[in-house]
Amino acid sequence: MDFLAPLAPFLALGGDAALAALAVFARVAAAVALLPGFGERSLPSRVKLGAAIAFTMVVFPMADAPGDLGRTGVAEYGLIVIAEAAAGVILGLSVRLMIMALQTAGSIASQSVSVSQMFGAGMTAEPQPAYSNVLTVAGIAMAFALGLPEYAASAMIGSYDSIPFGALPVSAELADWGVSRVAGAFASAVGLAAPFIVAAFAYNLALGAINRAMPQLMVAFVGAPAITAGAILLMALATPLMLQVWSSAFVAVISAPYAR
Repeated sequence: MDFLAPLAPFLALGGDAALAALAVFARVAAAVALLPGFGERSLPSRVKLGAAIAFTMVVFPMADAPGDLGRTGVAEYGLIVIAEAAAGVILGLSVRLMIMALQTAGSIASQSVSVSQMFGAGMTAEPQPAYSNVLTVAGIAMAFALGLPEYAASAMIGSYDSIPFGALPVSAELADWGVSRVAGAFASAVGLAAPFIVAAFAYNLALGAINRAMPQLMVAFVGAPAITAGAILLMALATPLMLQVWSSAFVAVISAPYAR
């Protein structure tokens, strides 16, 4: 094996690079598993793995990874990989919450206008109203149209400025970030569904007034077709505006996923 002695420095360098690439892959793969479109349950695992490897090839040259990982112990390197995966989960969850906001908005809208009984298989494990499925698929399509892969790669590269390589997130800051992000996502969901909430309030108010004025009239037979027709019309009119508002918030979140 003496003929390999001159190549020892290069082999050592290659080993360090491989260990660094594997750690970067842990961050990237965790983020890809939660990204809209890339992390859907209907997508084959091989496609997800290919996307994670492709993103790693883009992110690794820009990552500030140390070149002496070969000298670290197994336990220390394991902690680095865990820290990288945690950073990726935070990044992916920040963006995934925007899709959850669309799903919640669809559920609120459907329940407000009494069409929540329409269920669909959709892209989630649990059944949800058909309108939530429509918003989810439309939101994912809009995200790709806006340049989701480019935004995601930029966010992964920029994540090393917020959470350095191998650094575990501070628990207190992570808790504040999580509360802020979840509250923001739920506020976005309620704001998106506001037209349906207002319409449902006006409908029930009018139905109550009619019932008081004409107690003998069976308002349920009159009101049920009216609210269904009005819901379908309102969905057709409000959905484009909802997606436009959501797309602006989505770009803001993926551009700064670690911001509060």
